[in-house]
Amino acid sequence: MHHLLGKKIVLLSLLIGSAHLIFGQIGGRDNYNFRGFNKKAYYFGINIGFNNSGYKIQQSGFFINNDSIRVTEGNSSVGVNMHMVTNLKLGDYFDFRFLPGFSFAQRGIEFTPVKTDDPVVERKLESVFFELPFHIRFKSEPYKDKRMFVVAGLKYSYDVQTNSKSRQSLIKIAPHDFQYEVGLGIQMFYPYFIFSPEIKFSRGLGNILLYDRGQNEARVLENVVSQIFTISFNFEG
Repeated sequence: MHHLLGKKIVLLSLLIGSAHLIFGQIGGRDNYNFRGFNKKAYYFGINIGFNNSGYKIQQSGFFINNDSIRVTEGNSSVGVNMHMVTNLKLGDYFDFRFLPGFSFAQRGIEFTPVKTDDPVVERKLESVFFELPFHIRFKSEPYKDKRMFVVAGLKYSYDVQTNSKSRQSLIKIAPHDFQYEVGLGIQMFYPYFIFSPEIKFSRGLGNILLYDRGQNEARVLENVVSQIFTISFNFEG
């Protein structure tokens, strides 16, 4: 987990550096562009990005005594996010942010059998989430039309492509999920827009597994919690 987070922070740093080279000739010196945007009480924008979605799994008591499954673990895949941005200024250092939108994700659970000759079984779950994130953002002092920020908040998501009622699905996941989110990023102020790359980590607040004791693969699971890494880019103004 820490190794994966480290790789994503390095990637975000490279993306920020690249963006600075691309847009570096557009912006003014010092905080000239910042002063114009700082007069606005609110502004809007778009957020696009990539997510790496997976599950944190806790095995059930039945797992210890079963004679067919040796290991269960979550498997993550890359997806795409698209959100609108509404930003309300709360003083000089805080913002309230509302980012309704959609997230396209694919997650999976792998079951390694006891018999080494048998293949590993992966149950994939494709999802389209309608999401309602609410964030509070804390920003640093500006320096040369840039400022760092940290963000934290809650997110509600609903899977509009849920398979929870499908009889063919061996693993059933609830369509509703509540998550906490934390992240960091940097604002870059240009004459006509604010460019803000950021990285966030999301973790579910509750168990989203729908129990089905009739399926052996479901019986070895006790808790399934969503966890997501997101790299996103905000264009606001």
